Amino acid sequence: MASYLVQASYTSEALASLVKNPENRTEVVKKTAKKLGGKLFASWLSFGEHDLVMVIEMPDKISMASFAIAAAAGGSLKSVKTTPLISIEDAMAAIKKAATSGYKPIGAKK
Repeated sequence: MASYLVQASYTSEALASLVKNPENRTEVVKKTAKKLGGKLFASWLSFGEHDLVMVIEMPDKISMASFAIAAAAGGSLKSVKTTPLISIEDAMAAIKKAATSGYKPIGAKK
């Protein structure tokens, strides 16, 4: 399964609602991810630009896009940023393959 970093920010209305009626949203996210064939690996609240950070595993990019669209369409989030993650093993394979790509930077001697 592919892993994705999800960074989200709540609207002020959603935060006010959570302050008034605290709710652990982790269970909702877990159920949604599972229904789409994936799983919530971990989640955290955070300071700064984003209020929430999660790592989600999904079987494919369509499933992940469906998750992100559903979350964004709900109206409680003012932003959702999804970043595909690559394992260290896959990154090493990509680095080795890049070395054989033949790419030449601008201005390189032929």
